[in-house]
Amino acid sequence: MPELPDLQAFSHNLQKMLAGKTIKKVEVPNAKKLNVTTAELDEILSGQKLEKVYREGKELHIKFSKGDVLGLHLMLHGKLFLFDTKNENKYSIIELHFEDGRGLVLTDFQGIATPTLNPDKKDVPDALDVDAEYFKKRLAKTKTNIKTVLLDQKIIRGIGNAYADEILWHARISPFSVSNKIPEAKLKDLVKAIKGVLEDAEQSILKSNPDIINGEVRDFMNIHNSKKKQSPTGAAIIVNDASRKTYYTEEQELFE
Repeated sequence: MPELPDLQAFSHNLQKMLAGKTIKKVEVPNAKKLNVTTAELDEILSGQKLEKVYREGKELHIKFSKGDVLGLHLMLHGKLFLFDTKNENKYSIIELHFEDGRGLVLTDFQGIATPTLNPDKKDVPDALDVDAEYFKKRLAKTKTNIKTVLLDQKIIRGIGNAYADEILWHARISPFSVSNKIPEAKLKDLVKAIKGVLEDAEQSILKSNPDIINGEVRDFMNIHNSKKKQSPTGAAIIVNDASRKTYYTEEQELFE
């Protein structure tokens, strides 16, 4: 599943490629997840200019000139492709056709990627906006392990499995630590790691794939990386194959 840095990179490039283009028509080959009818979506968006593409949590949002927003949740296997005149990609979920002949399609062979017209606003903070005080209050009565907390989109938005491992290694916190046992000083380390890891990852992705709008780039990762056996500081990387793979080292302190 694309995570925050991937979606940041996608939104950056889609903004650069599509801003100012006018929608000619919208087609929804797979409308089972759409929250309005296909006809309604087409009527609302046709004729509007695309103003902005940005990320909200684990979704991409496309804002149009009349204020309407199209949310795209890629789920596990959703991918975005640009096309000229006619979409030839398989497993299309939604197609945006622009007046200049170009188009954007969201595909998903599982058929579960979700387009939403004017999605509800979330009051959960984004991963790039949290601070130590938020974690201190939010985790005070939380006995769940800290990695599960980082993955909970009802607590913090944007982080997925791979980046949770990277963040916790940089913060030197064991992923199995009980959340309300982590001291305040380490929560500050956690906040610093979240912002540092996610922002650096976005830059790494754009540097190696300057026009990327789909896929996941993970080869630069230090810990959640099946090709690496040691951390940058020489500790053995341990892989826990529970319900989801967790990569960590003994350098990370366990709080329990």
